[in-house]
Amino acid sequence: MKKLLLLLLGVAIGFAICYFYFQSDSQAEAAETAEAVGPPRGVITEAQGKVLDAAFNTRHQLISDSIVKRPDNRSSWYSLQDMRDYLSYAEAESTKLGYTMNGVRIYLGAHPNEGGLVGYTTMFLVPTGTKGVSEGSMLNFSFQGGGDIPGGPGLNDGDDGDPPNANFPNN
Repeated sequence: MKKLLLLLLGVAIGFAICYFYFQSDSQAEAAETAEAVGPPRGVITEAQGKVLDAAFNTRHQLISDSIVKRPDNRSSWYSLQDMRDYLSYAEAESTKLGYTMNGVRIYLGAHPNEGGLVGYTTMFLVPTGTKGVSEGSMLNFSFQGGGDIPGGPGLNDGDDGDPPNANFPNN
């Protein structure tokens, strides 16, 4: 009986040591991964963003003055959690529809007119991807980016700019 208790105690101590050893090792790996991640393709500087924003000014003015007849919306804001939740949801729904989601496309749109006012401009996201290959296929030859996924869920209802016509950067 005494040997059994010592054996169980040894196993418990062994599990505890392994747990703490591998736990600290995984935390170190996560920190190394975070440091190793570089910027994705297409990242721009604030100065480049200001150039893009300034180039849009004449279009925005035309829309605001001749169509909307008030300062129109120039941006949409989504919380980080909403974006993560949307991407997970859209990927799951795309899989159900038989597609492999590989990105999102951002469209400009406009809210419907209400109360005699033209609706604000909005931006909405839709999933893009390629039709899934059959289960029997070993190779996927669809190297294109893919189009919008038919029936895929979109995301809208981001908060408008504050104020709606605020230029970049909106501090």
